[in-house]
Amino acid sequence: MPEPRIVIAGASGLIGGALADSLAADGVVVTKLVRRDPIADDEVAWAPGDRDLDPDVLRGARAVVCLNGASIGRFPWTHRYKHELLWSRIAPTRTLATALRALGDDAPQFVCASAVGYYPSAPGVELTEDAPQGDSFLADLCGEWEAAARGAGSRVAHLRTAPVVHPDGVLKPLMLLTRFGVSGRIGRGTQVWPWISLVDEVRAIRHVIDAGLTGAVNLSGPVRATANDMGLALAMRMNRPYVLPAPVWGMKLALGRDATEALLTSDMHVVPTALADSGFVFEHPSVEDAIAAVVPA
Repeated sequence: MPEPRIVIAGASGLIGGALADSLAADGVVVTKLVRRDPIADDEVAWAPGDRDLDPDVLRGARAVVCLNGASIGRFPWTHRYKHELLWSRIAPTRTLATALRALGDDAPQFVCASAVGYYPSAPGVELTEDAPQGDSFLADLCGEWEAAARGAGSRVAHLRTAPVVHPDGVLKPLMLLTRFGVSGRIGRGTQVWPWISLVDEVRAIRHVIDAGLTGAVNLSGPVRATANDMGLALAMRMNRPYVLPAPVWGMKLALGRDATEALLTSDMHVVPTALADSGFVFEHPSVEDAIAAVVPA
């Protein structure tokens, strides 16, 4: 007998697709919300920001997972694209929150994406879920995102996800630099970068649902990693040198100004306290493990 149904918004993305596949492989019934005409029995059309979602689409589900949002990894962040980054998250979240609120006490758990960008850059500080919000564009975006999710009611989990160590995630710009042979120290190199493997991201989301966690949950690997740790592990895996500091001009040329500034200035030791306290065990506890799992030697 299949497990209760899970509704996923954003199932076409990297994380959403992997989550949907993982659930389906275990016999879980998955309903995917899509912004086009449905082409499969497990799809339901919706138009967040344009019209309300019928609450009956969500009724009886065990959880509703919202992973919508334009890619943070697309650069440059023009004024127009910053607006898209915000509203591609707020509109779906508000639409789902409104439908869930209409179900009252019968509403499923709402598991909504957020990001470690909620936190400030804080060298030398461990950032647990109780850490304050930062004052950057990303922090403001995450704050508004989480506020929209809270409109669903009390059973809301905010997934403060770290950059995903995957060729289609945080590794994409780093692999480009490494392939060009300009892999080396980025900025100081000692700045701490939060990270998580795609496998553990999916496992953690499922754990949040199974454990009924609510509030902020940091989805970030348990072992602290610096920019040098990630860059060196990637270079070794790709059999490329990691010697000279990456030139800022080369990074801007290859990645753009916004990506370069993010790589140079981000310094956040995000600790997955809520996951650890609820018994979650990482399959890829170090960034080296995460890179080895997705980058061929």
